[in-house]
Amino acid sequence: SCSRLPTHKVTAVEQSYWLRRKRSSLANAHAATSAEARLIHFDLAGRYSVKAACCGAPPIAPAPPIEQRTDLMVNKTRKPDAAALAMKHHAAPAVHHLPVGVSDRFALGFTKLLRLCADTFFAKRYGHRAIVLETVAAVPGMVGAMFTHLTCLRRMKHDDGWIRTLLEEAENERMHLMTFIEIARPTLFERLVILMAQWVFLALFSLLYLLSSKTAHRVVGYFEEEAVISYTLFLKEIDEGRSPNVAAPQIAIDYWKLPADATLRDVVLVVRADEAHHRDVNHGFASSLGGTANDMASVAPYPEHATTVA
Repeated sequence: SCSRLPTHKVTAVEQSYWLRRKRSSLANAHAATSAEARLIHFDLAGRYSVKAACCGAPPIAPAPPIEQRTDLMVNKTRKPDAAALAMKHHAAPAVHHLPVGVSDRFALGFTKLLRLCADTFFAKRYGHRAIVLETVAAVPGMVGAMFTHLTCLRRMKHDDGWIRTLLEEAENERMHLMTFIEIARPTLFERLVILMAQWVFLALFSLLYLLSSKTAHRVVGYFEEEAVISYTLFLKEIDEGRSPNVAAPQIAIDYWKLPADATLRDVVLVVRADEAHHRDVNHGFASSLGGTANDMASVAPYPEHATTVA
């Protein structure tokens, strides 16, 4: 095994591994059928190139062996990590829609309240946070598509592509959930939390959508801003060795068309890209409903997905 090899040989093995990953990503980029997919794979290739170049550098703070860290992917209710809460509190989204008017301020305040609840309960357990929150995140797209469909039927008008877009968003969020269930198994307690959270949020969001669809889409836009922050911090945990970079589940490899040797880090990257796209689309929908032109050119690229997953 690598642990019995001299240091220089271990470094060579690691470098060879990252170079193989880089070549695989470059091949996928050249074979991609969309600009978005090529961008994702070229980004991965660049990251693998940096990893290969850094193999000769001494590790900054080597993490304990994964087998000794049994708490990493095990759900436990424990006291919130003060450092994690502080880091989350001060993290700022790379893209942020400045609230304008009462509707936007309500949407932002509601989002910050829910984020506080998530931070208090989960802290840095990002795999488990994803499981619970993705069950909620899959609700708005389905609710929005249903009410838009009914509105178009009543008014006998075209939906301008909104229904298909919102249904795709709901399906995409569900696939996030199916992926993270393979990585962090929820406990019975978390399953009860999921059940209650989904029903409460479904009722509240449906009521909000009926009262103000603009505010509802703005809420989702702010939700996705927070999701991008969470997945960025998740990547930091993986890169610094505090969360194990386990192999990507097969469902994720099939859905995002990732390399066969993809890891959790690769999955988090494409999930974050999905959330960034949903963020911009929902902010755009909210602005359109408020009478502001929607600049689709500024929407974050959407990773390529498989149309069917076995």
